[in-house]
Amino acid sequence: MPRAIDPGTGNAIGLDDLAEALDASAFDPRDEESLAALGPLLARLARNRTFLADLVIAELEDRCSGQSAGNAYGAQVFMLRPPNGRYVLRANFWPARGDAVVRASGTAPFFYDMPHDHNFSFLTVGYQGPGYWSDYYEYEVDAIVGVAGEAAGLRFVERARLEQGKVLLYRARRDVHVQLPPDSLSVSLNILAFDRAQPWRDQFRFDVAAGTIAEGLTTAPSEALLALAVHYGGEAGRGLAGELARRHPAARMRVTALRALASCETDRAARIAVFERGADDPDCYVARHARALVDP
Repeated sequence: MPRAIDPGTGNAIGLDDLAEALDASAFDPRDEESLAALGPLLARLARNRTFLADLVIAELEDRCSGQSAGNAYGAQVFMLRPPNGRYVLRANFWPARGDAVVRASGTAPFFYDMPHDHNFSFLTVGYQGPGYWSDYYEYEVDAIVGVAGEAAGLRFVERARLEQGKVLLYRARRDVHVQLPPDSLSVSLNILAFDRAQPWRDQFRFDVAAGTIAEGLTTAPSEALLALAVHYGGEAGRGLAGELARRHPAARMRVTALRALASCETDRAARIAVFERGADDPDCYVARHARALVDP
């Protein structure tokens, strides 16, 4: 499960104080101990009981112009500091299952009841309310290929909730949770660490009943453009996709290029031929995906 971090005993600080401390820190987003050392700073911000309400009121008075301009997450997230290449600071709102917003929109916008990991590490602290519940699991990413239906080796740890003042470090591609609604509206604060390789690391949804990977959830922006390139870019677009399928350093991008190339083929045998070329890729991730696509 996520690593519990000692919150320390420091006095409350403001949002600017936290941002300045992070800007001055040489923390490594790939190093667990480096991130854990930031936990007491986040806990000190959580001891500031007025900063978030002040920000929310100011944003409402300004017709939410700041959130509209810089928040790509949606209404559940209040952006505290936008991405700067090293970290993101945000507040998350967690309604109860019986709250009006959940009755109206369902649980999907809040990722409730969806077993998933993360392709980045982040710190979180309970700020308001009793805190959301989670069923926590762990797995070893190096022991899997990353194909839907593959056994994930999930190990159940416990059910717990993010209580006020509790600090956790969610470790990238290790901690899995099934997030459950809190007993009443709750708020958490996050420090999200950014690593340049993050967009090319898979995030997974899991089937905990079967103990398997259900699907990959990550898509890099360039992946979405490949379909346009092969369908509307003529020979140049298909040539680029072919080159990416052979040589791109990210295995997922090679699979995406294969899918794009196959989507241009109207003949089933031609589509299979595209995936058969991918089945010879030396990377197990590409080869396994390609073989699965030969006869979907």
